[in-house]
Order: sequence, then structure tokens, then C-alpha cells
Amino acid sequence: MTRLLIGSHLSTSGGWKALLKRSHDEGGSAFAFFPRSPYGKRSKALEPSKAAEFGAQLKAEGYGPLVVHAPYVYNLASKDEAKRQFAIEALAEDIELLTPIREAGQEAYINIHPGAHVGQGSETGCRLISEGLNQVLERAHGIPVLLETMAGKGTECGRSFEELAMIMDDVDNTTNVGVTFDTCHVLDAGYDIVNDYDGVMRQLDEIIGLSNVKAVHVNDSQFGLGSHKDRHANIGEGHLGIPFFTRLVNDPYMAQLPMILETKEQAPDTHCNEITLLRSLVA
Repeated sequence: MTRLLIGSHLSTSGGWKALLKRSHDEGGSAFAFFPRSPYGKRSKALEPSKAAEFGAQLKAEGYGPLVVHAPYVYNLASKDEAKRQFAIEALAEDIELLTPIREAGQEAYINIHPGAHVGQGSETGCRLISEGLNQVLERAHGIPVLLETMAGKGTECGRSFEELAMIMDDVDNTTNVGVTFDTCHVLDAGYDIVNDYDGVMRQLDEIIGLSNVKAVHVNDSQFGLGSHKDRHANIGEGHLGIPFFTRLVNDPYMAQLPMILETKEQAPDTHCNEITLLRSLVA
């Protein structure tokens, strides 16, 4: 039986040890966190000098890959050069913070929302993201960057597999860029993973390459197919439903990837219960 590598997005309050305790408390075997404040300020809680020890502890405990989430304020596709430069510098700093974790033998990724073109057009937006990633990876390349599949809200880039492939194709360091498959976003973007799971996975493989998908954000969807809303629902309470998640956790490729819950914590044990639920669906 597959051992799901699963957990939620956790608070870094209290530092590395407190972060790991939160994962233990929810019964996780993988997790996500912000490497700095959601607004872009450097974290006071995550001491760089203790990152290697944290990585070694995770490795010793048999954790799946970390899927660290870059702050939402980063926009590599911004019209404003200062905002693009901030995103480049901050992302490079995040990679530098996390590199000792990977050097200690614990796999880790940093997931980003690719960016929003704010009216410049998706082609220009995708080009700017590729250029930004090239600058980031010239400065720091110890941790692979994962581009998240987006719901297509507003002027988001990465709303289709083709847009993600366009960005990846223009990144020079191809070994250090991959994709996070967000279940809610993919459905909201217009891919019918409920009724045509195999067909969507085939498209994903043909356009991006399944081997480039390194992580999964496990979220149900409040508004459903083609809504472009990006509103997560708790597992089994949205338009994806339990039969979809059963299919996902029994997919030979997807089930081996780290799975991160970004659902609403309705009670202190919400994520613990959702982890137990998803594990119970494994055949």
C-alpha cells in the first residue's frame, strides 16, 4: 500500500522546532510553510543557522519533500520593474535559507504563483517570469522552484498547461524548475478532472511532462469547473468530491508526491481529520 506523504500548510511561529511539532500534532509526513511573512518581510522565527539541523531531523523521521510556499506578494510578471526585482531578490534569499535543508539530505522545493501580467498580455507575462527565474537561479539554485497551476483569476499567468510549459521552456536551468498540481485550481481553470481524469492527465503529460510534476496541493473547489474563482473547499465538500480524491490517492504517479492541504481549518483537528480521511481512501 502507498504511504501518502501528506500534511498541511503550517505556521512558522516559534521557529523550526515548533514547525515540526505542529506536523507531528496533525500526523503529517510532509508539509508547507512560508519562508518569510506573507507580505515579504524576512522571518525572525526561522534562524538560518538551524536550517541544516531541521533538515537532518526531517530526514531521520522519514518525511516526504517539503513544499515551501513563496509569499503571494511576489510577482515576476509585474509591469513595475522594482516589484519584479523585489520578487527576484526575495526568492533567491528564500532559496539560500532553504538550501542547507536539502544539503542535509532532506528534499525540499519552493512553490510560487508564477505571476500576474496586469494587462501586458499572457505572452509578455510568461516571458518576464522566465527571465526572472533565470536571474533567481543564477544567484541561488540549491532548491528547485515549482510553478503552481493557477485557476485563471484576473490576469494570472499559468492558467493553462501551455502557459506553464511556455515559462519552463525559456528557463535555462531546466533541472531546477517543475510544477505543483493544485486540484482546485486545475478544475477552476477548466480541466474536467472529475469526469475526464485520464484525459486531463494525458494532456498534462504531453504538454508539461508528468515527471516535471513534483507536488500536489490537495484542495476541493467551492465553485467548480471553469469558474476561475480559486476558492478552496474542504475535502469532499466541494465540486471535486470523494470519488475524485480516491482516484488521486490511488494514481501510481501522483500518490508518491508530497500532498499539501490548503483547506480551511474549521476546527483544531480539521487537517488531522483530512489527513486520516485521505489515507483511508488508499486501496
